[in-house]
Amino acid sequence: MFSIPTLVSFVVAAMFLVFLVTRFDIDWEATWDMLKDSNLYLYGVAFASYYVGFIFRGMRWQIMLRSASNAEDSPLEVPSVLACSRYIFLGWFANAITWFRLGDAYRAYVFTDATGYSFSRTIGTVLAERVLDVVMIFILLVVAALALYGASDLGGTILFLVIAFLLVLASVAGLFVMKQFGMRLARFLPARLRSSYDRFHQGALGSFEQLPLLLFISFLIWFTEVGRLFFVIQALDLSVTVSLSLILFVTLANAILTTVPITPGGLGIVEPGIIGLLTLSLTRSEAVSVALLDRSISYLSIVMLGGVVFFLYQASRRRQREALTLPADGTPRSNL
Repeated sequence: MFSIPTLVSFVVAAMFLVFLVTRFDIDWEATWDMLKDSNLYLYGVAFASYYVGFIFRGMRWQIMLRSASNAEDSPLEVPSVLACSRYIFLGWFANAITWFRLGDAYRAYVFTDATGYSFSRTIGTVLAERVLDVVMIFILLVVAALALYGASDLGGTILFLVIAFLLVLASVAGLFVMKQFGMRLARFLPARLRSSYDRFHQGALGSFEQLPLLLFISFLIWFTEVGRLFFVIQALDLSVTVSLSLILFVTLANAILTTVPITPGGLGIVEPGIIGLLTLSLTRSEAVSVALLDRSISYLSIVMLGGVVFFLYQASRRRQREALTLPADGTPRSNL
């Protein structure tokens, strides 16, 4: 997983961070003083809020998998919520160390490798999940922007609204074209590709069977994301100067920036965006403190904990494969 492209992407991210450090006039001593005086209890609450979101993501994906399942090529039992959450976490770890969001494909791969589900159908559910997130982000961004309107200079917030709108437009248009013309166009594909597309089509469109419930869970997911930033700001004792609407907007803008596939997990891109928006209410040093503390959860913890989960998962799969190669009495088979 640690390839030359990955190393290149980290170099690009490092260049962004160097630009951040050298381009902006930041009082690093004041920033460090704020970080070391932060409330560890509230930081822990922010950490917990963020990771509860993975449980909700696992719950949502399980529902989508069940809706998109087909008895012909899917096991009868859908994995548990915790198992689905683990696969999502592995995908996020992969996204944090690779570019082009390869973690989404990796999640589908490890899931199908472990469960026997169709890869095409699984990647279809992952695509549907991304569409749900984009729609929910846009809705909440509009709410936050309306709340911010007139309270402060919107500045670059319009840019995030436009980007979110274009993402929603592209996503919904893509699903519409798929629904109306996908199966017709698939008839021109070779038989094997046509079969794969059919499963992908069912995975992407069949996932929305319980749409109201999925939208509600999506709202809870983003509520936990907002909770992370809210409690980070509380931990730094800056809540008086930052409105809830700005916290909501910054969280969602953060999510949009992480979709930019130039660097792993948006490293080096997300940070300047967070800082720029937070300076609507905070000094630059305060905004940098918030960005660093927040990214220690949303990026650094993913890399560290994700690495542990990844290696434990690989070790578990290796043991399972070795067990399958043993006969019933447990003695190794001869190679002769």
